[in-house]
Amino acid sequence: MKAIVYEGPRKMRTQEVRDPTLQEPTDVLVEVMSTNICGSDLHMFEGRTSLEQGRIVGHETLGRIVECGPAVRTLRKGDVVCVPFNVSCGFCKNCERGYTGFCLTMNPGNAGAAYGYADMGPYDGGQAEYLRVPHADFNCLKLPEDAEEKQNDYVMLSDIFPTGYHATELAQMRAGDSVVVYGCGPVGLMAAYSAQLKGASRVFVVDRHPDRLELARQIGAIPIDDRKAPGSEQVLELTHGEGVDCGCECVGYQAHDPAGREVPNATLNDLVKAVRATGALGVVGVFVPEDPGSKDKLEKHGQIAFDFGAFWGKGLRLGTGQANVKAYNRPLCNLIHQGRARPSFIISHELPLAEAPHAYEQFDARVDGWTKVVLKPQMQRSSRRSRHESQREPAH
Repeated sequence: MKAIVYEGPRKMRTQEVRDPTLQEPTDVLVEVMSTNICGSDLHMFEGRTSLEQGRIVGHETLGRIVECGPAVRTLRKGDVVCVPFNVSCGFCKNCERGYTGFCLTMNPGNAGAAYGYADMGPYDGGQAEYLRVPHADFNCLKLPEDAEEKQNDYVMLSDIFPTGYHATELAQMRAGDSVVVYGCGPVGLMAAYSAQLKGASRVFVVDRHPDRLELARQIGAIPIDDRKAPGSEQVLELTHGEGVDCGCECVGYQAHDPAGREVPNATLNDLVKAVRATGALGVVGVFVPEDPGSKDKLEKHGQIAFDFGAFWGKGLRLGTGQANVKAYNRPLCNLIHQGRARPSFIISHELPLAEAPHAYEQFDARVDGWTKVVLKPQMQRSSRRSRHESQREPAH
């Protein structure tokens, strides 16, 4: 089959590799219909992780089951499923409590496993023509009858829609709250969108890319360009000095200042200033245990200079970690099925696997108009679709 393979820093290649096979009776094989490039894939693309060369990447996958292991009970050949990026067993202590992002059995010695990702177990990724899914009865979300028609919406259930929603949950957001989201990439947009779905009174989104801020405006959020002034200063001005009720960090350790310098603590410390006393922060942007490629002395060891005194003095609360996708993907699926949510508004391009290396380069460079790339392994020819060419409008 064809797959996207990591060959070293800034070297993703479309290669012919061996087809996956069933390894356990509880496995299924999925023929991939849609698979996304995620912002967190860029950490690996840039060589900022320990991902070994030769790995198939990708963890946002939707497809059709083509083979079932003999112990699979609830799925059948031909079912269209969305696959959470978490690889989880369903029976360990954390999975039983709903923390499937921190499964204790699928990546021994670590809490949490994922497809095609550094330090998250041996599982090949979904940016390929086929994917093996372990413990399929538990991990696969069988999609409704409109799965093919709405596959660009449903594929977002594999990661970024639940992750954006998770950010608002970690921030303990309630209906009527005001919210600030740092980062207007796909996850930040999904956090803003989720806050709107949950009834936020006002949603501010801090970034500096005009095309992405325009998408935030289109879904009813208030865009804040931090090239003009720090995001916290603008939020405080717009809230008459009080600050917002809660905030979401959707950037992570590779945050940059307006001059383009990498400042790992920038978004977290600005959030502390922007959120009112006794508010809460939800952090889904990736922070790593160590980052040898960083120029920051602390970040090399997975540390940041966090304004803990100001955080403590305001009585703020902090929630962190990757999303437990299964906690959210079924109810979010229902919203899509009933027409209440259309997360595909963030898609800027649909491309075949052959164009994935170019897409990685453009996405990593934050080129205008490149917001979310969906790869279509069955697409035979180049077919770039920009949001400006699409007739679909984002749902409000």
